[in-house]
Amino acid sequence: MVRRILRVLTALVAIAAFGLFSYWAYRFTLTPVDDPHGWAVGNTKPGHTLQFYLDKPSIREAVVAIGGNLALLAPMGVLLPLISRRLRGLFRITFLVALVSTGIEVVQGNLISGRTFDVDDIILNVAGAVIAYLVLGRGVGRWIHPPKRRGRVRAAAPPVPRARSGAKKASPARAKRSSRASGAGARDAPR
Repeated sequence: MVRRILRVLTALVAIAAFGLFSYWAYRFTLTPVDDPHGWAVGNTKPGHTLQFYLDKPSIREAVVAIGGNLALLAPMGVLLPLISRRLRGLFRITFLVALVSTGIEVVQGNLISGRTFDVDDIILNVAGAVIAYLVLGRGVGRWIHPPKRRGRVRAAAPPVPRARSGAKKASPARAKRSSRASGAGARDAPR
């Protein structure tokens, strides 16, 4: 009973935290920005934007851009397993975060001034959430929502021998064995 109450409270807190996270992510990703350098160009080639940031002389800008994308949806890797047992699992987390990240990028590319679609952002967002899930979300999710117990697996009962009904015709192998047992066989046959 206490564990169930703890699960419900944790799920409610996780839902509230997810709501705050969603608002923060909206404010951070779906609001217009100025682009004084003209860097906001779309990217559908994986690795292109990453190479752009890694080639820049400023390591700080690269760390902020790459680290920011890794951290942006990482809370989903922790909060989703807390909300429900069904939202746990590497494939589910990867799929849901990829779906959300793709939605953000499509909206950025089509509707938000100063923002563009970037496939590298999707890759980094998913990688950040998967890392967060593997490091923290998986364990916390299992602690709050332990796997269902399926009951004991019982050993199969040995097969019950069937009672013979009526006289059966003996197989050739059985006839040979019974003739050996009775003493009549190839040795006693006339030569």
